[in-house]
Amino acid sequence: MKKAKWLIATAAVLAMVVAAGCGGDKKAADTKGGSKVKGDVMVYTSIYPDIIDNMCKPNIAKAFPDMKVSWFQGGTENVITKITGEIKADKVAADLLMVADPSYYLKLQSDKRLLSYVSPNAKDVVSAKDKDGAWTAVRISNMIIAYNSDKLKPEDAPKTWKDLTDPKWKGKIAMPNPMLSGTAYVAVGALADKYGWEYFDQLKANDIHVEQGNSAIQNKLLTGEYAAAMILEENILKLAATKKEPLKVVYPGDGVIVVPSPIAIMSTTKNPDGAKAIVDWWLSKEGQQAVVKGWMHSVRADVEPPTGAPALKTFIDKAVKIDWQKLANNNAQIKEQFRMRVME
Repeated sequence: MKKAKWLIATAAVLAMVVAAGCGGDKKAADTKGGSKVKGDVMVYTSIYPDIIDNMCKPNIAKAFPDMKVSWFQGGTENVITKITGEIKADKVAADLLMVADPSYYLKLQSDKRLLSYVSPNAKDVVSAKDKDGAWTAVRISNMIIAYNSDKLKPEDAPKTWKDLTDPKWKGKIAMPNPMLSGTAYVAVGALADKYGWEYFDQLKANDIHVEQGNSAIQNKLLTGEYAAAMILEENILKLAATKKEPLKVVYPGDGVIVVPSPIAIMSTTKNPDGAKAIVDWWLSKEGQQAVVKGWMHSVRADVEPPTGAPALKTFIDKAVKIDWQKLANNNAQIKEQFRMRVME
């Protein structure tokens, strides 16, 4: 249970976050030698493809011109399935892992699948991190409620997770599938602990729609098919800022679901120096500014929140408490409870 304390205490730690100014930090990116590092590194991640193409690939290529960095992208559960198969075959291709669900890292750590490495930049990380460096939070995503302001007045929008059980939203609400989405899985476990599984019985009675992912939900919010939905904050921030879409974020009064997703090096890596260098870059100020440009919150106190979002300190104190070890230990049972109660 000690290993889980990093995440149980996340709310208290993140409360120290104070947004500051932006600016490049090339020194931090060169902590492990920058362009001197060579070889191949494979990254498995659940970060959205457009963020990988527009933020991750160009920035890392610039920082490490002599290293070939490849990417496998998929939803958290798809990535986990791939790694599970590779572990069984004793052919793990990933050097670095960046998926959404923090509890999965606890399982990998327990199975001795992670390489311990304390980055020099870990000292600046105010979010969750393992004292031995098996994993370090690298990006913070938030599960929130969103609505279309062209279809719904702010005063009429749901203000809490419990509001979604109000019969007036019957057939007009949605959430992503926790069988596919790591952040949705966290949200289900957190809300089941907070309100009991009866909460999901109530959502089922309210004809909640379960979509494959956050992207499908955002599109149906735009068309008005859904009045409100449980969704990732980053999806809504991006559409509001880049497309000027009328989607708005509600930070639920009964607690935002804060997900500090880690980065970790697989113990089977064939290029530990290259993997460590990339970890250093992601945790540097420059790397964290790339995270924020991807509409996620930084794990450092000296990087501003994404455009259109408040600082974490404004809602972290009320964040839903999450038992990460429980999520790690009871993954199959939690998903089965959800499937039986909501999807059947």
